[in-house]
Amino acid sequence: MNNEKLVHDLIVDTMRRKYARDYKEIVVDENACPELILKNHGLVLAVVSVETDSTISPEKADRWKEVVEEGNKLILMVPKNARVRVTDILWQKGIMDRVSVGSYEIAITMP
Repeated sequence: MNNEKLVHDLIVDTMRRKYARDYKEIVVDENACPELILKNHGLVLAVVSVETDSTISPEKADRWKEVVEEGNKLILMVPKNARVRVTDILWQKGIMDRVSVGSYEIAITMP
């Protein structure tokens, strides 16, 4: 298992735990895009896609656009250093106004 996959799975699990307080049903599929589907009373309220440096591309943005055009609120979690690049791609695809972008980083502080 490579490091990006480990980070991806860690972020998906962290997001699942975070959203469990606000949503009654959370469907998790770590191998799909989006990875999390957030529901209340059977209605899809939002979807979450967790990306790594290697998964961010214009082709992936086409998938994000499909999700948004289905009427779903899309929350993207991207590496902190890729946030500007993702924002540029979202503007190019014309969906920046319908996507929430969050970021993550893993920081290790040595003594």
